[in-house]
Amino acid sequence: TLHVGHGTFRPVRTRDIREHRLGSEAYDLSPESADAIERAKSEERRVVAVGTTVVRTLESAVDSKGSLKSGRGKTDLLITPGFSFKVVDAMITNFHLPRSSLLFLVSALAGLDLMRNAYRRAIAKSYRFYSYGDAMLIL
Repeated sequence: TLHVGHGTFRPVRTRDIREHRLGSEAYDLSPESADAIERAKSEERRVVAVGTTVVRTLESAVDSKGSLKSGRGKTDLLITPGFSFKVVDAMITNFHLPRSSLLFLVSALAGLDLMRNAYRRAIAKSYRFYSYGDAMLIL
């Protein structure tokens, strides 16, 4: 669970995305979830996150050795293209608004070109964007 703050939805206004600040958000990763994910990783199965908050929680809860640590914490992790994912292999998410940190996050996982093409198609097909819109699976 990630307790989302206002910063997640604040548009990116900096020229360099790395200068954008999300603000600190609290998360809680249960021991059962951490164990199940660690088991999946050890069995070389995909970890599919459902939503950007799950991605940020999991990538924030991994230690320097690559082990997932359960418990509560705080994160201000900003995931942008070039980010090296340690836990998440795929995700389900909605179509995010332009200039949002969430669009940068999904672009980090899927790649900029793939996301540009997906968004062009979504616009052409009148998909709905934002929290109550259509969803996509990124493998």
